[in-house]
Amino acid sequence: MTVWLRGDHLVRRRGPLADRPNERVVLVEATSFARKLPYHPHKLTLVFSAMRHFRDELRDAGRTVDYYREETFADALERHFEAHPSDTLVTPAPVTERERDRLTELVETAGGSVEFVDDERFVCSPAQFDEWAGEADGYRHEDFYRFLRRETGYLMDGDRPVGGEWNYDDQNRETPPADWTAPDPPAFEPDALTREVAAWVDETFAGGYDEPPYGGDWADPAPFRWPVTRRQAVRALDDFVANRLAEYGPYQDAMRCDEWAMSHSLLSTSLNLGLLGPREVIKRAIAAYEDDQAPLNSVEGFVRQVLGWREFLRHVYRREMPALAEANQLGAEEDLPPFYWTGETNMACLADVVDGVRTRGYSHHIERLMLLSNFALVYGVDPAQLNRWFHAGYVDAFHWVTTPNVVEMGLFGAGVFATKPYAASANYVDRMSDYCSGCPYYKTKTTGEGACPFNALYWDFLDRNEGQLRSNHRMGLVYGHLDNKDQEEREAIRERAETVRTMATRGDL
Repeated sequence: MTVWLRGDHLVRRRGPLADRPNERVVLVEATSFARKLPYHPHKLTLVFSAMRHFRDELRDAGRTVDYYREETFADALERHFEAHPSDTLVTPAPVTERERDRLTELVETAGGSVEFVDDERFVCSPAQFDEWAGEADGYRHEDFYRFLRRETGYLMDGDRPVGGEWNYDDQNRETPPADWTAPDPPAFEPDALTREVAAWVDETFAGGYDEPPYGGDWADPAPFRWPVTRRQAVRALDDFVANRLAEYGPYQDAMRCDEWAMSHSLLSTSLNLGLLGPREVIKRAIAAYEDDQAPLNSVEGFVRQVLGWREFLRHVYRREMPALAEANQLGAEEDLPPFYWTGETNMACLADVVDGVRTRGYSHHIERLMLLSNFALVYGVDPAQLNRWFHAGYVDAFHWVTTPNVVEMGLFGAGVFATKPYAASANYVDRMSDYCSGCPYYKTKTTGEGACPFNALYWDFLDRNEGQLRSNHRMGLVYGHLDNKDQEEREAIRERAETVRTMATRGDL
């Protein structure tokens, strides 16, 4: 029997590695898998460097590790079973049954068998979620979050939530004062192994992102900064709790052109690779509240992201795939504008955020939802195209998290848990950021030359999707505002929206 850990399951203190301390370990680098999309070089460097560091740490601890670097998983498994005929591989269960079947077929074709065990990167098991969800056609995140709070006891005082409220979101929508500066986030200097991996990635996967139809290049990505070992990940957690958790809550939805990280944790890469576990992260945040180092609204907001949202998305993906990846209930058919790949746009907000993705492979969650996804939503982008871009460009992106976040939450693609489309005009961007003051587009203009593209696209989105959205009880107020616009104004909005799409397609928006 052999423990097989895939590249995003680098969990050492729980799961099959801990349960089988004397068994051989297998890790596989599959080059073809890394060519499936034009991945950001920092994403590939992160995964491959973390895998190689994990291999070396296990070997230093006395474990036997077979590390295969092959073109495909099938090639690596064939090599393994040639050396270990009829072996059984013990591995964390994939998120979906479809992926479980694919891995089973790969292993059995190569001459072995596979045993799936619980995925220790999460708190809530599939059986637990399924019992909660029952046969419901949709899912409500807030209900699930409260259920899991009760199940785990996190931030609970008996049967009641600590502080008397389940959710402090109304305290977490502030904008920082002009003189506010966020603490510098940690950066982890690449060691020799990471530098070796980065050079190999640049050589092996050159092109990709700058090949048609993407139309851009990586220019000069910022220095690689992400944790690639358990020790570094713990340091990142320590830094967040000590320096940024206290202000995470009030400013978590705010955007500043000179503060790419704000007070966000930057722990998603370590959580998604298994270098950190959700339980330890949640407990550290709660301990900070109990020690009066962070206010309840900040700690609850962070716990809601890790315990609530992250767990919720994993199970929605598990239950709704593969239909979720193909969902497009609004019938959006526009191609993703080239500036998502090139960064070349005059819109100050999108230029800055796309530049952050191009250089660091990262932007925080409100920039993902209310700038990048919001623009694609009102523009009418095919959800699958935006999902592909997110999955390729972000260092923390895996299908189980990007697909429900982008297709459903961002583009209202399926209607399985999003209760309304998160569409907004320049008014929202101006309220939550400082971008509009330095933008050549006018935030207060809807039509005519120089009008902010968000404005005409927003009203055009409501107009062209009226048949599907007007009956939504959460959309009544905005459709009341649309009703106040006469036919002449609506026609001007349509013309401006079409002009915006033409400019975006040409690359001169």
